[in-house]
Amino acid sequence: MRIHQIKIDFNITEQIKRYVYVYLIESKNLYLIDSGVYCGKKIIENYIMNIGRNISEIKGIFLTHAHPDHIGTAAYFKEKTNCKIYSSNGEKLWIENIDLQYKERPIPNFYNIAGKSANVDIIVKNNDIIKLENELSIYVINTSGHSIDEVSYRINNVIFVGDSIPVKGDIPIYVNKDNSINALKYLSKINDIKYCYPAWDKTYTYKQMLEKCKNALEIIENIDCTVKNVIAEFPTINEYEIIKKICVRLNLPSDNPLLITTIQSHLTN
Repeated sequence: MRIHQIKIDFNITEQIKRYVYVYLIESKNLYLIDSGVYCGKKIIENYIMNIGRNISEIKGIFLTHAHPDHIGTAAYFKEKTNCKIYSSNGEKLWIENIDLQYKERPIPNFYNIAGKSANVDIIVKNNDIIKLENELSIYVINTSGHSIDEVSYRINNVIFVGDSIPVKGDIPIYVNKDNSINALKYLSKINDIKYCYPAWDKTYTYKQMLEKCKNALEIIENIDCTVKNVIAEFPTINEYEIIKKICVRLNLPSDNPLLITTIQSHLTN
C-alpha cells in the first residue's frame, strides 16, 4: 500500500485562497480519502495518470464529512468509474442534496467547489471495519464536532482525520464544541499511530499529532473562556452583540458565518 497526498488549491473568493489535501490509497485498486473540490478534478486525474494508474481503478471514495471542499469530485468520479461512496449517516443528506447544504451553509463559489450531489452507497459508523482487499481494511472512528457526524479513517498505523483538528492561525470551525473536545481527546489516546493525515495541514508524525490535538484543545478552551467572560460582563446584551465582542477579544472576523456557528456552539452547550 502507498499513500499519496494530493494538494488542490482553490479560491473561495478572488481574495480568499485555500487548499485541501486529497489522499489516494494505492494498492491493487485505488481509493480516495475525501475528494477535494470540483474544480480540482483534473488535478486528481492527472496525478493518477502520472503514477501509471487509471481512474477506472478507483473502487471507493471515503468521505470524512459533507463540506464542499471534501465532496467536490465524488459525483464526478462515481459517474466515470462506478466506484462506491462511503459516508456517515449524519453527513449523507448534505452529500446527496448539495442545494440543501448551500441553503443551510452558504459559502461563496459554492457550486464550483462542491460540484454535484452524489448518492452515498455505504453508510459507515464508529468502529466499523471495511475490508477492501486481502490485507487492506479501513477502520472507522467517530470524530464529529467540526461537522455534525464527521468520521476519521484508520488503515493499519495511519489515520486520516479530515478537519477534526483545528489548527492555530486559522479560523476555528466546528458545530459542536463538546464533540470536538471528545474527538481530540480520543485521538490523543491512540498510541500506535505512525502518521496522521489531515485535510488542511501537513502530515503529522504521532508526536506532532499529539501536540496538534493539545493546541486544538487550547484553542477551544480559549474561546470558551472568552465567551464566559463576555457573558459575565455583559449579561443583558443580545447574542449578536455578544458575538461581536467575543470576536474582537479573539481578534477574529465577526462577519464570518462559519465562525459565528463556532461561537454559538459555546453559547448553547
